[in-house]
Amino acid sequence: MTASQVIIGSTLALSGPLAGAGIAHTAGLNAAFKAANNTGGGIGGRQIKLISLDDAYVPSRTVENTRRLIEEQQVFALVSSMGTGNTAAILPAVEKAEVPLVGPVTGAASLRKPGLKNVFHVRASYRDETERLMQQLLSWGLKSLAFVYLDNPFGKEVLADAELAVVAKGAELAGKFALAIDGANAEALAKQVHALKPSAVVLGTTGTANTAFLQAFRRLSPATPVAGLSVSVLASEQAKLGPALNGLALTQVLPDAASTRLAVVRNYQAAMRAAGEDTHIGGSSFEGWVNGQVLIEGLRRTGGDFRREKLRTALAGMRRLDLGEFVLGYGGQAPYVASQFIDLAVMGTNGKRSS
Repeated sequence: MTASQVIIGSTLALSGPLAGAGIAHTAGLNAAFKAANNTGGGIGGRQIKLISLDDAYVPSRTVENTRRLIEEQQVFALVSSMGTGNTAAILPAVEKAEVPLVGPVTGAASLRKPGLKNVFHVRASYRDETERLMQQLLSWGLKSLAFVYLDNPFGKEVLADAELAVVAKGAELAGKFALAIDGANAEALAKQVHALKPSAVVLGTTGTANTAFLQAFRRLSPATPVAGLSVSVLASEQAKLGPALNGLALTQVLPDAASTRLAVVRNYQAAMRAAGEDTHIGGSSFEGWVNGQVLIEGLRRTGGDFRREKLRTALAGMRRLDLGEFVLGYGGQAPYVASQFIDLAVMGTNGKRSS
């Protein structure tokens, strides 16, 4: 905090396997903050300044970046930490320093605990996504499900959620396959999954590793149904996948960033164009923009009393934030989760989604 600025910090992947998502997400944050800064002189007469540090999706780097942001940059708040293991690694520091963290880019249920008074999630949980997806697949009569998961805390937690979901329906997974974070075993894993001959493949994966696996698997099994979570196919990876996208079913935790049917998407796209970030329009930047809106509203509700305690209180009391036919809100007590929105869409070859 300075006399003229509110300084916000973010540590996320600007290189490595999630670089495309991190760069686009940051573009969405920048678009949100630029619009706020250009409207009425900012928030309480202060401009929002974003400091983004690259952790390459490596938890140890996330920890060091967070230390730098809190201790050296003295940020007022944090936004959009990216990754399950990454966010888990910084929560002790966040709680100790009592720095509000808005919109971690993870749906891990294990990070949504009543004792975390400084963490304000926006997206719905992976557990809710997984339950919705598994129930849908089983209801379609697809009983032999192969589950491919990223070999890290995110993938392992989603695998556990998937096993609980199928057991609740009296079924079990036909196979479980761990995909390396860098996708090094993608070809071999695709052959193993293909040999199982499942009725469907479920993806608890993300980033470039998911792209490598899906490309390899589609070459072997072009007709096998494949479904995944909202983070499985990043917007930055769609062009690489091309025809491999066709028929892929994905959960969504936000409305479709490409469909202007809702006012929230029209508002987001207008902000991206105004900020010169229109090349990054897609799901990742949309989530960044939405996270930015939540933080901006929290800052506004402090009434110019820029203390972290006031920001925490303002965020916790935000019962209804209407971004344009898309409403977010917190329940007043931890764990704070603003959205339970989950939809299911099927992708075409060009990445276009149909609900």
